[in-house]
Amino acid sequence: MTFQERKKKIVAAVFEAGSLSVFQLADQLAASPATIRRDLHEITQEGLLIRTHGGAMRPESAVVTSFTGKKAAGSIQKEKIGEAAASYVQDGDTIFMDCGSTVFQMCPHLKKKNNIRVITNSLPIVAELIDTPTVTINLIGGELDSSRKAVHGAKAVEHVNSYHAAKAFIGVDGISQENGLSAHSETESSITSAFIQNCEHVYLLCDSSKIGRDSYIKFAALTDISFLITDNRLEESTAMSLKEKGIGEVVSVQVPN
Repeated sequence: MTFQERKKKIVAAVFEAGSLSVFQLADQLAASPATIRRDLHEITQEGLLIRTHGGAMRPESAVVTSFTGKKAAGSIQKEKIGEAAASYVQDGDTIFMDCGSTVFQMCPHLKKKNNIRVITNSLPIVAELIDTPTVTINLIGGELDSSRKAVHGAKAVEHVNSYHAAKAFIGVDGISQENGLSAHSETESSITSAFIQNCEHVYLLCDSSKIGRDSYIKFAALTDISFLITDNRLEESTAMSLKEKGIGEVVSVQVPN
């Protein structure tokens, strides 16, 4: 069993139990206590668990469960866009998924797929898919951002650069014809850039309110985007203009008024 496979099982077991000792984890994973101690050192360095004397415990802030129970603004649009995006995932695909709330909405539909591999920096996505036997999760390592409930930083980018995916599903803080894709922070833009650079096709999930808006850091061009999946409130003229500027295809999802 690889470290990534053990990490997935360790995080799941500790989140379910609240806390476990090294020896309990060793029994569950059929691994040596020395191996579990080394794994826990790496996992707690990433902020996914809290190290205790003799074992590990679930983070007290409950960063994962608080996200999954929260209804964000524009949730109908997000749900419909997420559902449409999931329809592009084929059985056997390896995909990148970022930490955006719209990308998270793909999860219920991914559970119906077979033999897919998800590489993600999002703890909520891990929590949602971790018990799905047809989904293999590769959790990106790095520095935990508790406010975003995601892993970022130089180590996370290095991790992403070690892999290749058929498709990347990403969110954005702003997108415009003049400046392409933009983000609020360098940490978010750097890992999204890594996803873009290491996949064959990029799917941008973005509600229409973010189109025509620029944020702090420009990090990708419209020509990097294979599909823009948005809601039907986007004007047809704007969609045509985005395609003329380089986006491969614009998909408008029907949402209630």
